[in-house]
Amino acid sequence: MTKTPNRSRARSAARLAAVQALYQQEMEGTPLPMLLTEFHNHRLGATIDEVEYADAEVSFFDDIVAGVDSRRAELDARIATRLAAGWTMDRLDRPMRQILRAGAYELIARPDVPVASVISEYVDVADAFYDKREKGFVNGLLDAVARDVRG
Repeated sequence: MTKTPNRSRARSAARLAAVQALYQQEMEGTPLPMLLTEFHNHRLGATIDEVEYADAEVSFFDDIVAGVDSRRAELDARIATRLAAGWTMDRLDRPMRQILRAGAYELIARPDVPVASVISEYVDVADAFYDKREKGFVNGLLDAVARDVRG
């Protein structure tokens, strides 16, 4: 009997997978339907090169990826207003852009998810890619976006 992952773990896995999917989309230009199908069939809950990917909440994953895809200009504008003077979205590396877009999307479009959960989760996602300094950057920027959109 397979143990069903709890919702929190499934959502954490969905967030990490969403950032990976968005990164792949930016790198390769994969159309959204094809990207979602690839992740559904080959990544979410799969074992690749002896690495087991956690089961993710698929509908949550789809919402983040599709939401960021459809609202990218709005999200980028919201994030850009919180970057330091002289910084643009293009100056951020690709994984960082996807982490911030996904986090900003949740803050704007998913009021059902508490602000503290969103920020904490994307700081954890950043931990998979970066060191402490970048995690602090994600924390500070998403906190500023949260104050803008949720008061």
